[in-house]
Amino acid sequence: MSKTVCPKPYQTVILFYLLLILAGCQDKGENQPEYVLRFGHLANSQHGWHQASLKFAEEVKKRSKGRVEVKVYPNEQLGKEMDVLTGLLVGSADIMITGESLQSWSLPKSILCATPFAIRDSDHLKKVAGGPLGKEIEQHILDVAGFRPIAWFERGARNLTANRPIRHPDELQGMILRVPAVSLYVDTWSALGAKPTPMAFSEVFTALQQSTIHGQENPFALIKDAGLYEVQKYCMLTEHVKSWAYVVMSNKKYEMLPPDLQQVIDEAAAVMQEYEHELFLVQEKKDYQFLLDQGMEFIEVDKEAFRKAANKAVMEAFDADQIDLLNRIQQVP
Repeated sequence: MSKTVCPKPYQTVILFYLLLILAGCQDKGENQPEYVLRFGHLANSQHGWHQASLKFAEEVKKRSKGRVEVKVYPNEQLGKEMDVLTGLLVGSADIMITGESLQSWSLPKSILCATPFAIRDSDHLKKVAGGPLGKEIEQHILDVAGFRPIAWFERGARNLTANRPIRHPDELQGMILRVPAVSLYVDTWSALGAKPTPMAFSEVFTALQQSTIHGQENPFALIKDAGLYEVQKYCMLTEHVKSWAYVVMSNKKYEMLPPDLQQVIDEAAAVMQEYEHELFLVQEKKDYQFLLDQGMEFIEVDKEAFRKAANKAVMEAFDADQIDLLNRIQQVP
């Protein structure tokens, strides 16, 4: 008659922990996402762009049941804008928020999303960006550069800041002004009399602080988030650009995903776009009041004088196709 051998108490404890470790490893493997997407942008963690990006990540995870994870990197953590655009092509980044800088990628139609005085107001912008003309620009970006626009964000109007009030373009003579690395912006501000200097946004505060530059131009949100009110006294209400930005994804990475996960990206992007718009409407008013409370003075300008000088520069810089598209944009009721 054989005896039943019972494990000793310490053997039972060891076996128990081995089973726990094995179960933990198995769960970890099962919970690993199949795809990880890196999403970078230049705004800080308080900005609506970042909150919308996090919403996108949340929606993607939920809708894909954890198969796709989106990691969001604010504050140019993945690199400066042009570097991240390159990263989309070489695989070091997957998604980013960009706009007029796309022009540097031989995308002449992309500049129409940020052309001075092309868009009248928020309603006009929605009809253009969300309508057939917007789709035409998106297809152009996809076909030429391999960046797939998955959403667009309305941006606050760009306004000029400086440490002296400026009401007319004649008062810009000799002013060293930071602009994005966009040739149309350089041409436009040169025509207005300033000395435009392309510079990464992350370098603007220090340059203003050290008087390397005298002014810059951006929406209220970026003026606030970058603390530019600490080094700039006046905000001129030029509203020279009413624009939108694109959330673009590497088309190569998008097409690597199976169709059901492509649909997840599309659906989550639509939710992100709507969410960002809701945030934008509320935040624009808050940002204006915040800057006012911090002591910035808002200056009314001769917009017609700015518009005429800017329009001349735009028409000289644009080719026939760009002029045609601009005319069609301005004809949208």
